[in-house]
Amino acid sequence: MATTLFKNVRVLDSTGEKPYAGDVLIDGNRIAKVERNLNVITGENHRVIEGHGMTLMSGLCDAHTHFSWIDQPTLDAIGMLPVEEHILEAARSAATYLDMGYTMCMGAAAAKPRLDVVIRNYINAGKIPGPRYYAASTEIATIGGLGDLNPSHVAAYTFVEVINGPMEMRRAVRKFLKEGVDNIKLNLSGENITGMEAERTPMADDEVYEAVTEARRKPGTRICAHARSNESVLQCLKYGIDMIYHASFVSDETIELLAAARDKHFVGPGVAWLYQTCYNASDWGVTPEVALAMDYPRELEACIAGVKKMKAAGVRLVPGGDYGFAWTPHGTYAKDLEYFVDLFGFTPMEAIISATALGGEVMKMGHELGQVRDGFLADLILVDGDPLADITILQDRTRIMSVMKDGVFHREPGVPAVSRLALAS
Repeated sequence: MATTLFKNVRVLDSTGEKPYAGDVLIDGNRIAKVERNLNVITGENHRVIEGHGMTLMSGLCDAHTHFSWIDQPTLDAIGMLPVEEHILEAARSAATYLDMGYTMCMGAAAAKPRLDVVIRNYINAGKIPGPRYYAASTEIATIGGLGDLNPSHVAAYTFVEVINGPMEMRRAVRKFLKEGVDNIKLNLSGENITGMEAERTPMADDEVYEAVTEARRKPGTRICAHARSNESVLQCLKYGIDMIYHASFVSDETIELLAAARDKHFVGPGVAWLYQTCYNASDWGVTPEVALAMDYPRELEACIAGVKKMKAAGVRLVPGGDYGFAWTPHGTYAKDLEYFVDLFGFTPMEAIISATALGGEVMKMGHELGQVRDGFLADLILVDGDPLADITILQDRTRIMSVMKDGVFHREPGVPAVSRLALAS
């Protein structure tokens, strides 16, 4: 049937308005009508989904996605996987995102040059399940930069295109654009666990300039950056890098600059990696004592303080926690929303809006994606419970009763005999 009617749902529309009881009609791949009163939308030809008062909301967005990170403790362990197995693992990651209600994802780097492009193409062709996706290049770093710290480890080079100077940067960016990537990823700062301090900024300005200039020759291309140091965030501002990942050590002065340019940049703190590395990575040898020696608790503290200031200043902050490492495994993506609430002081509504309405902006489709409104694309999840009362239920696959992307069910509705939300009320 061409139309689907969600009856008796609690609509969380991501406009900031409190949820309300209503019905939602889907026609093709669009939301045809959101009705605030129950039992108003009628018609014999609709497929009717009885919501039992459960929450209907937009699908979620992860703005820092690595399909080809495969739950291993090191980049070398991921990089050593043969390409045949790697593409299957990346496809499995894409399906897991969609299973967990993530209908929008922003590629933050691929582990091998064409992995993201192939997965995106197969998703778009309907050959494999996955979210709407912007495919990324591998990381690009300078000699001695992040990803080029131990030349004896050949696997590291599957992750990183190592360049030296602006002309090599031009060649690298052109190569990735030729392959069809949507996003160019630059490693501007260090990363403590690799032995390069997070506050180091090894990439020269002329290299950053060349990367951005060349990427802009292909309209619509995004530039993303691993940028933990304050200097690297300033490079992002100076050269117009769209997506700034981490910004852990951002200064008050730089926050003022970010706020003044808030419509040009997103900041993704990637807090899950920091928090889990500090406290929950002992099974892989990174005990709290080891994390302390690598200075991660100090970085986490700086991140929390900086994000709170950025939030107050109106900087666009988006979730996406570097999932795909052993201690940030695939399927746990909504931990970021919990951290946004518990660590950064977001209300549950603000956290959800950052992953839905703001996610639509990340996908360059804010006018038609990320909200439950008339005319918007039908990317929807039906949740058994109230995520505004308990943000952690979005981490529970059994509470996400159905997932719809572009008007088609990825997961058919499953409705309990009595919804948890009904029991709570």
